Amino acid sequence: MSSAANGNDSKKFKGDIRSPCAPSRVIHVRKLPNDINEAEVISLGLPFGKVTNLLMLKGKNQAFLEMNTEEAAQTMVTYYSSVTPVIRNHPIFMQYSNHKELKTDNSPNQVRAQAALQAVNAVQTGSMTLGAVDPSGLTGPSPVLRVIVENLFYPVTLDVLHQIFSKFGTVLKVITFTKNNQFQALLQFVDGLTAQHAKLALDGQNIYNGCCTLRISFSKLTSLNVKYNNDKSRDYTRPDLPTGDSQPTIEHHALAAAFATPGIISASPYAGAHAFPPAFAIQQAAGLTIPGVPGTFASLAIPGAAAAAAAASRLGFPVFPGTHCVMLVSNLNPEVSSSQSLTDLESVYGDVLRVKIMFNKKENALIQMSDGTQAQLAMSHLNGQKLYGRPLRITLSKHTTVQMPREGHEDQGLTKDYSNSPLHRFKKPGSKNYSNIFPPSSTLHLSNIPPLVVEDDLKMLFASNGALVKNFKFFQKDRKMALIQMGSVEEAIESLIQFHNHDLGENHHLRVSFSKSII
Repeated sequence: MSSAANGNDSKKFKGDIRSPCAPSRVIHVRKLPNDINEAEVISLGLPFGKVTNLLMLKGKNQAFLEMNTEEAAQTMVTYYSSVTPVIRNHPIFMQYSNHKELKTDNSPNQVRAQAALQAVNAVQTGSMTLGAVDPSGLTGPSPVLRVIVENLFYPVTLDVLHQIFSKFGTVLKVITFTKNNQFQALLQFVDGLTAQHAKLALDGQNIYNGCCTLRISFSKLTSLNVKYNNDKSRDYTRPDLPTGDSQPTIEHHALAAAFATPGIISASPYAGAHAFPPAFAIQQAAGLTIPGVPGTFASLAIPGAAAAAAAASRLGFPVFPGTHCVMLVSNLNPEVSSSQSLTDLESVYGDVLRVKIMFNKKENALIQMSDGTQAQLAMSHLNGQKLYGRPLRITLSKHTTVQMPREGHEDQGLTKDYSNSPLHRFKKPGSKNYSNIFPPSSTLHLSNIPPLVVEDDLKMLFASNGALVKNFKFFQKDRKMALIQMGSVEEAIESLIQFHNHDLGENHHLRVSFSKSII
């Protein structure tokens, strides 16, 4: 096959699906919706660099996108491999093409594509007027939104905002902070039109029933410069950024200074193709009211009637049961990680149904939780935590289930089904375990301790794996429970994995979870 794709190939083209290709400036985009337009495809590439050519194969729901550099294409493919883009409720898939460049003809389809590209290039090079918000509407809105959360009854996190605003298009960057005793955020979309639609739909909406009201305006900034990926700020186009763990938390006084400090938040001349409709992903999030979208409700998250919903609400996570139940966990230590150890850890935040460690890349695994809320809880609490010397990397997978191997196709026991496990913590409706979900900490909560087990027994047990036991305390009113403080959060995580469900005799199996208390 030639290294150049030609527009004349549109009718005879059989697709570009084959074994993984070497990096190329040309990206093959598949499973596009039938009514996709050129601008929406172009918008997929804009956050990563200049789009230099486009070949649409609408009859096959495919397209080829050519970036100006191979580096830009690599960044794009890497990003979308972990964050599946969605256009009009359709997940989009992409890979490198085996074509090295695109050659297009003068067919009507290609003329429209070239016109769209020229308009985008005019915007990016400044030959079209750009600005922040102009009340006259003559200039495009800023792609950056300023969000204030009023009536903050439940905590709201960066991940909550990302999940809500991502329903309208790709969120590139988020910075959260507190200013004037109000929780605020800056969110950057691909372009101003996406930001405008999100503002129109979400301004004045409640994240939870009767509270956490969104007040949204356009920022004067046109781009955000994020230095760290952590629970306060995130650049989704730069997964390589440090977490900045040694840096102090950004509070309102630091953020106020940051506006005048280059390098933390700064304006840049970049703005997206505001003249084009964005790659919308308007989905009926549970309870989300979207003007013009029937069948949605009055707030962004359904009431916390179920115990899982209550836990998610308390911790600031929206409730989307049944969606995104599968997580992709990467950067595992393949020498010591197992399906059982992953299950023991993830089960602190929900019931694990299936675990699949990848056959060819055993540092990666897929974990299916019983619903989307539990997956969100596990991901938000465990992403970045160290396990066996390596920080975990957790994202929501594009897969909706973890498939068991077909009969006769063994996978060396790498796929395990825990659907009927008797150890599920949350299978009972209204389980009190939902009210005891906390982030990983060095202090562990122990329960179901038999009467004959004393303090030294438990301290020796938890020290037997080489970990440091710093402190221990039985509960005064109920000696069936205790707190034990380990030398570090990582040691506590590994101890939980090793000793949860440990047989202490007398038909008592130890229950271990993370505690918010300090001894």
